[in-house]
Amino acid sequence: MLYLSELMLQNNDITSFEELTILVKEAARSNRFFKMDVKPPYADTPENWEDVLEGAFSGVV
Repeated sequence: MLYLSELMLQNNDITSFEELTILVKEAARSNRFFKMDVKPPYADTPENWEDVLEGAFSGVV
C-alpha cells in the first residue's frame, strides 16, 4: 500500500503539488492501493487535493 506521507518523506525535495501529482502517477505503477493520510503542505495544493491525487493514482488525470 502506498501512503502519501511515506511518498512525501521519501521525496522531500519536491516543492509543489504538481510535482507530487506526478510522483503519485509514477508510484501507481507499482502499488495497488493508495491511502491519503496527510494533507500536502504545498502552497499550490488545491481545495480538492484528494480528488486530484485519487485521479492521478487511478489514471484519470
